[in-house]
Amino acid sequence: MSSLNRRGFLTASAGLGFALGLPALPVSASTHDRLVRETLARVVNPEGTTFAEVASPVGDGYRLLTAGPGWPLRVREDLVPAQSGRDDRRVPLSAFVQFTDLHILDVQSPVRFEYTHPILGSSAHRPQEALAMVGASALVSRVNSLRNGPVTGRPFDFMMTTGDNTDNHEQIELEWLMSILNGGALTPNTGDPNRFEGVQNCGSELYWQPESERSDRYKARGGLPHLPGLLSAATAEFTSPGLDVPWYCTVGNHDNTPAGTLPAGTLGDVYVGDRKLMFADERVTAEMAEAMTDEDQLGDVPDEVEQADPDAVTTAALTSRVTPDERRAPFDTAGFVAAHLAEANTGPGPAGHGFTDDNADGVNCFYRFRIADGITGISMDTTTLAGLANGSIGKTQYDWLERTLHASSSVYYDLLGRRRTQQVGDELFVLFSHHTSDTMTNPLPDRRRPAEIRYIGDILVRMLKRYPNVLAWVNGHTHYNKVRAHTSSTPERGFWEINTASHIDHPQMARSIEIVDNADGTMSLFTTLLEADSPYQVDHGDFSVDGLASLYRELSVNDLYADPANYGEPLDRNVELLVAARHPGR
Repeated sequence: MSSLNRRGFLTASAGLGFALGLPALPVSASTHDRLVRETLARVVNPEGTTFAEVASPVGDGYRLLTAGPGWPLRVREDLVPAQSGRDDRRVPLSAFVQFTDLHILDVQSPVRFEYTHPILGSSAHRPQEALAMVGASALVSRVNSLRNGPVTGRPFDFMMTTGDNTDNHEQIELEWLMSILNGGALTPNTGDPNRFEGVQNCGSELYWQPESERSDRYKARGGLPHLPGLLSAATAEFTSPGLDVPWYCTVGNHDNTPAGTLPAGTLGDVYVGDRKLMFADERVTAEMAEAMTDEDQLGDVPDEVEQADPDAVTTAALTSRVTPDERRAPFDTAGFVAAHLAEANTGPGPAGHGFTDDNADGVNCFYRFRIADGITGISMDTTTLAGLANGSIGKTQYDWLERTLHASSSVYYDLLGRRRTQQVGDELFVLFSHHTSDTMTNPLPDRRRPAEIRYIGDILVRMLKRYPNVLAWVNGHTHYNKVRAHTSSTPERGFWEINTASHIDHPQMARSIEIVDNADGTMSLFTTLLEADSPYQVDHGDFSVDGLASLYRELSVNDLYADPANYGEPLDRNVELLVAARHPGR
């Protein structure tokens, strides 16, 4: 590391703590400074990562972003103790990046129910969401600028996006996703090409109306500005650079069900229709929220949503006519896989982005892939087409996963906890899914295999602990950072669960993960949070691509539902995760 990098990192971090609006660091300033110095001695290059600096909100009311102090590397010994001198012995085995919950979205879609945001919060509507596509492109630029893992300097092997890649599983959203990740021009606009037809110019005080001088609740409560011309800029053509590294994909609940919660196939005609519900009274809003979240009411869409008269303003609901667009038609799971398999969408590779012809029917959307020598990745499908946001795993996939782990583990533990050995070669495994272990609570059967039993997260965790070759389980869905140790009385049976915040809600982060062998009976997984490659501040009249990407972040921190808890605790952010070596002395 250059002296300039060291000096810049210390200047940004020393003595500042988290006085700029981030969650308070539960250590003294002197301890924080010590951790910074220790981090600098351990990482190859902090520049461009949250080791160096973190976007920090400043001011009262409407907050701007500035460069705040970086986050040091913390060591977690929940599974095994760390040995001294390991940095001098470590051998990098792999480095990769995780994107999650990009929510590439058609903000003018008739099947978005933004009016439920007073009940459902940011999952229904966000002031920044029209800029999600340019914001995701800036995250791609960050990966391209880094190229290597910040701790070890090993070149990134790939990027994995862990679900909710699209918001409403529309064909146009999937096309935009491919353009963003593979590179190319895209125009994030649907319906009338000359007029915005979403809630942000409908005149309702329920939403931020950026181009209107009238007050609304976002201006009144959050101080959001008046920005004439924003909606035209947000829907204009721009070009994404595309990733320079191969990428893989995991399916999320928003990728195969309406709003990520309603049963697949619901509202099919509404997608391509000419009616959009802009506002509803408290009764209709509550009924729709219940239809999206309650197992007993799931899919029971209120009559006013389906049949409201667009030519009459009623006390129940207000709809507007919008320009129909066939590109809004929903894709099914087979269509999701087909888009990845299409030769035109190969981009930096690999062909299929993990999916193969075995996944083409959309029924079995799980697969394995090579991460690096001796390390295999497994992408799981934890979604169900029956609805509700949370997930589970079907027996067919569960059995396949266990067979895969068993076939490549010389040591395993039977159902009674007895250690067994077999004459097979060892392979390390990193698992990927959309849902976390504690959000795999959805018992509803999946219509792809309607008679099949579904397993919840606790059952899956117990099975994974039987195989010492499982290093980590990487996932999303929650929109916050959380790193959890799944411990065992036998250290080799423990593994890490790494959950990363979304890129649609504040704090909009991705994560790099580097796997190393410490050559002392332990291995380490270094996780480093990453922000998009966009300025912290620009003038509000700057509607360049960089300016819009900057505004995307600024608006997200000023969302009425922005939650600083999404950062996670310090031990959920930049961390070294120790695990018992599966290949001693490798």
